[in-house]
Amino acid sequence: MPGRRVLIRGGAVLSMDPAVGDFVETDVLIEGSRIVAVGPDLTASDAAVIDAKGMIVMPGFIDTHHHQFETALRGFLADGILINDGAPHSLVNYYEHILQKFSMVYRPEDVYINELFGSIAQLDAGVTTVMDVSQIHHSPEHTDAAVAALKDAGRRAVLGYFEGWGEKSKYPLDAQRIKTHHFASDDQLLTMVMGGEIYLPGYETAWQIGREIAVPVALHVVGTFGMASTFDELAKAGQFGPDNIFIHMTGMSDFAWQVAAEAGSHVSLAVPIEMTMRHGMPPIQKALDLGMQPSLSSDVECTMTADPFTQMRCALTLQRAFVNEMALGGETDLPPLLTSRDVIRFATVEGAKGLKLDARTGSLTPGKEADIILLDATALNVAPLNHVPGAVVTLMERSNVDTVMVAGRIRKWRGEPLDVDAGKLRRELEASRDYLFEAADVEHNLFRL
Repeated sequence: MPGRRVLIRGGAVLSMDPAVGDFVETDVLIEGSRIVAVGPDLTASDAAVIDAKGMIVMPGFIDTHHHQFETALRGFLADGILINDGAPHSLVNYYEHILQKFSMVYRPEDVYINELFGSIAQLDAGVTTVMDVSQIHHSPEHTDAAVAALKDAGRRAVLGYFEGWGEKSKYPLDAQRIKTHHFASDDQLLTMVMGGEIYLPGYETAWQIGREIAVPVALHVVGTFGMASTFDELAKAGQFGPDNIFIHMTGMSDFAWQVAAEAGSHVSLAVPIEMTMRHGMPPIQKALDLGMQPSLSSDVECTMTADPFTQMRCALTLQRAFVNEMALGGETDLPPLLTSRDVIRFATVEGAKGLKLDARTGSLTPGKEADIILLDATALNVAPLNHVPGAVVTLMERSNVDTVMVAGRIRKWRGEPLDVDAGKLRRELEASRDYLFEAADVEHNLFRL
């Protein structure tokens, strides 16, 4: 409701804004869609009060790369890798099974239910913002279905307008229509990113269009796809900019890395996926050494969960493993160890910066929109609370997400999603799954691939 005031009372506030600070016990006042104050003993006689005692109050998580159209295929490729590279283990792979079989048979209605269900599931996990990398733009109707689902989910989302296949696909030329029709206003939850995959013929056109319509240009950058030489050429040509989002960045040259850092480009890491699917070792230390602060992303639920706690824990433990191994080997010139607060920053503030949304979200800063989560610190897996950032990263999971707010609107309340008929949506998602397996001529066997 416009102008409605809500007072979140007495929580342990992790603001992620150094100018605001952190509080053992304090209040957050919201008016309409925005945060108006953070501090102790706030008064607002007309406000609805949320008792946050025993809760950690913090900004919602931001996922900068998630293929939500694959929600019906969750866990299907749990043991797979990225491509068939001729090496052992590669017969079961993402490119051949997901992109070349399943994705080809999606109908607009499949896009809609997959996108909607995936969005609601991430809201349940405290992810209030996503960049949806929807490589499913087989027609304008597919695109419109993706946008409709993102809108109906009621959270902040960035449509990644990536490729599609078939004679009805208008990618990348439909970008102007999409921007004008769906994203003409800056005052909405949905924004847009242009996909510009350099392994596709004609990627230069996608980059050009993205810059003409003034949206960021995002792309997967993976050495196993043989992209390094093309990436170097783009670097030499001065094509990198602060509007670029480079996903994975595995296997790229030192030269390209340096140019990307100097250009102010953003790096999105999907650490657990990169480790398990043979993208290459996640370059988290490389980014940090160059002063680049990465964001975190879930990538594909056909292989790994999309919850933010998994992403943060993997980033923390991997970087610390690198540095600890150096220390155990006798090296003394060591980079700093990542802390729990660092990876929370990657999952909030840095994600907002990468998606050009940091004026709106990413921290509990007065004037920003109220994308806020309350995490239960009294639960059996957390109590007693001793260290707020540490509890969030090393102890918590989806079950600790008690309440979720997006732009001042409550989307999950006391552990239950609001305005959602989960049973109905699950049945629709299962029907989509059954169709996709049949249409792709893939056996649906619950115990083997």
